[in-house]
Order: sequence, then C-alpha cells, then structure tokens
Amino acid sequence: MLAMTTVVIPAHNESQVIRRLLGQLAPATNSADFDIIVVANGCKDNTAALAAACGSSIRVLSIPTASKHAAITAADAVTADFPRVYVDADVELTAADVDALVSALSQPGVLAAAPERVLDLTGRPWPVRWYYDVWNRLPEARCALWGRGVIAVNDAGQSRIAELPPLLGDDLAVSLLFAPPEQVIAAGARVRIHTPRTVGDLLRRKARSATGIDQLRYNEKLPSVRRTTLADLAAIAGAERRMIPRVALFLAIGMLARLTARRYVARADYSTWLRDESSRG
Repeated sequence: MLAMTTVVIPAHNESQVIRRLLGQLAPATNSADFDIIVVANGCKDNTAALAAACGSSIRVLSIPTASKHAAITAADAVTADFPRVYVDADVELTAADVDALVSALSQPGVLAAAPERVLDLTGRPWPVRWYYDVWNRLPEARCALWGRGVIAVNDAGQSRIAELPPLLGDDLAVSLLFAPPEQVIAAGARVRIHTPRTVGDLLRRKARSATGIDQLRYNEKLPSVRRTTLADLAAIAGAERRMIPRVALFLAIGMLARLTARRYVARADYSTWLRDESSRG
C-alpha cells in the first residue's frame, strides 16, 4: 500500500485566504495519495464552510479552541498517514510543492523539510521592503525551517513535534528540534509569503516573534535560540553601500518590536497573537 501524504491546515478566522490556498492545492484533492485536513479552530467567521466548499474530498474539522497547537493535535488524532505537511492558511503552496517536500524527506537521515521562501512585497511601503531586504539576507533566515509557514515531516519528525507544549513561536520551536543534518530546504518547493502591508503590522508581527523567543528560553528541551548579531548585520551593510540605511532601519524596527514585546513578557502573556491582518487583505 502506498503512503498517503497528509496536509494539515490549521485555520483561525481565515475566511479571506483559505480558498486561495486550497485552490492551489486542488489538484491534490483528487488524488488518492493526498489527504487534506483543514482544522477551523475557534473561528467566528465562515472559514469552515468556505473550506468545505472547495471540494468534497477535503476534510474539515471544527474545534472551539483558538489554538494552532490544538488544531494540529486534533488533525493528528484522525490520521495515521505519513509524511505529514503542516501548512499555515495564509501562505500559498501548490500540489507540486508538496510533492517536492515529500521527495526531500526521502533523503537518508532527513526528518523535516521546508520549502524555499518567496516574499510577496508588491505594493508594500518602502520601510517594509527595506526591512525584508535585510531579513532575507540573514544566515538563519536563509537556511532555517522557521518563517516559511510550511513544514513537512515523516513519522520520526512528527513524534518530536508532538512533544512540544503550546508555544507562541511554534515554527521556531519546531526548527530547533532538528539538527542540521536532519532538516533540509527542499529544492523545487516554493512557498509564497504575504508580507505586512503597513509598518504597524510589521511591528506587530515582529513583536510577536520577540515575545515567542522569550517564551522559548524557558523550555529546557530546546537548544538556545541563535539571535541576529551585529556581526551579521555589519556583513550585510559592508557587502553593498545601499544596504547601510536598510540595516539601520532593520535595527530600529527590531528595537521597537522588543520594547512592545516587553509588555507581554512582563505579564507572561504568551497567548496574545498580535496578528498581522493587512497581509490577509
């Protein structure tokens, strides 16, 4: 019996984008080798109905709790098939990209795979474009699994993910679970990431990231998080003169985001999502 690929999509109030993703995965829904599960978690909109309308072969689960962790747990409880691909509802991924991820998992010793990242910066204001011009050149951003909204795992990889508690920075935590030889960025797989359309939404997204990093410091099972260093930024600024003001902006936004994160960290608030709504427009 051939292995079936299970695609799990946690979706919390994603009515604006769920059809965009499922429309690109549509060829997979007609294949006996794919099982697509959308978990509408704590939704107050019609995410579940829109997902169900995308095809009778798409399984839609609804749970009352607004939690990505709870959504993944609910999906894992109703499937035993591997490999498994976890996909954020607000990204764009095709069936061909899923196939490329599955192929990458066949490499010896590889437990987790992620796609190459394509940042959609169309129509974004210059501070957002400058910020990501620097961010996309950081060593960790180029090679780590986090910040892509997609991760594919085999059964051994999923068993590690299942041991994680609910975390704000879940994608970073998952990335830290795997040593470099156990993870790969899959050639031929692409994910389109929709960046914030406003500077305010960029700050919210980065404040959430900073808050999540602080929470991970208290998890003894995870290795320490490698932070961006001044040496990293100096190397980027030194490579091209035009990058100098961009690096300065990157530092300023990072400082403002950490100041915002301090308010949440001070009261141990690791559940407020600080969601960027502009990229879902």
